[in-house]
Amino acid sequence: MRILSATLLALATCAAVVAADDFKPEAGFKLLFNGKNLDGWQTKAAGKDGKSMPLEGKAEAFDKRFVVTDGELVIDPKVKGDRYIESVQQFSGDFVIKFDFKPGDGCNNDVLLLGTKFDIKLGKDEKGTTKGVKAGEWNKLEIAVKGGSADYSINGEKSATLKVGKDAKGPLVLRAEFGAIAIKNLRASETK
Repeated sequence: MRILSATLLALATCAAVVAADDFKPEAGFKLLFNGKNLDGWQTKAAGKDGKSMPLEGKAEAFDKRFVVTDGELVIDPKVKGDRYIESVQQFSGDFVIKFDFKPGDGCNNDVLLLGTKFDIKLGKDEKGTTKGVKAGEWNKLEIAVKGGSADYSINGEKSATLKVGKDAKGPLVLRAEFGAIAIKNLRASETK
């Protein structure tokens, strides 16, 4: 019985790893999050010294505020603190960012890009919720930047068009503010 249980556990673990590796980005896109660790990410520069800390080879940041598990980047609401991680890759010009996300109760976390904040928020009513977000389900987010503006869409429906710096350049920043959220399949098109 123990051998059978151990075998089933091993198969389930392998299936989870294979499932995370199954996603292939569409043509012209590359993964920004590999589902295994935080390669290509760093802590956001802050404080007097303004230095970032590379997260290469790590599976967590800020005392497990951000944790990589089962192919997902999870923001744990039990670990307190307003924390940021950012892509090492810099973005400018015209490009598209896409990812899947599953918000938990009380989610109020942000994506920051080229000086613009994109909210992912669940409130107690529709007024306090980002348009189109489904709690506890996988949702799709897309930010399409072109000519100094960004179309922000949730589940294929445009939520807003926001101004970004036309000649701005910077990383994609994920902000852990309040509540739980899981992110997967994070990818970007080539900048033009």
